[in-house]
Parts: sequence; structure tokens; C-alpha cells
Amino acid sequence: MKQYNKLVRDRIPEIIKRAGKTPKYHTLNDEDFKASLKRKAVEEAEELLAANDESLRKELADLAEVLDALLGSYGISSDEIAAIRKARNTERGAFAEQIFLESVVDTER
Repeated sequence: MKQYNKLVRDRIPEIIKRAGKTPKYHTLNDEDFKASLKRKAVEEAEELLAANDESLRKELADLAEVLDALLGSYGISSDEIAAIRKARNTERGAFAEQIFLESVVDTER
């Protein structure tokens, strides 16, 4: 028996059964679902970090799916996120200039 203890996509139990195995699973309550989605976002981000050029699109799609589920679970609209992104880009910039901050030296005034 292999332990997973993680949130999976809806059809995973069905896929496991078709493979001749028996999955043990349960449905999460809203609070546990939100916490599991946050952990899943980190898991998908780590997979994105390890992705090569060939698997990059799949990993981005997986992360986008989790982010969409998070938005839905918290009742946040994509329009609200777009407005926040716009405000943060105005305030702090985006990533268009590809700036990599190496260090900051404290200077006395």
C-alpha cells in the first residue's frame, strides 16, 4: 500500500479503479479543502520549478487549475484578481524588465 494523503483531481479514484487497484479516499469539508488547495498550489509550483521546456505547459496548466479552484473556494472573482494585479503592477512593477536583485546595502542618511 502506498500512502498519498493529498488532494487529487476528481477522476483519480476512477482511474485507479480502472487500473485494478482500490483507492481509499474521502471528501473534504470546506476548511480542509481550502488548506489542501494551498498545499497543492505549493506542490504544483515545485513541479513547475522542476519542469523542462517540454513539460512546462502541462505544469502551468496544473497550477492554473489549482489557482482557479482556490479562487472559487474563497469566492474570489478573476476580475478582482485582475484589478489587484493591475494595482500591484502600478505600485511595484511587473516582471517585464527581468530584474534579479542581488543584494541591498544599508546606507546611512
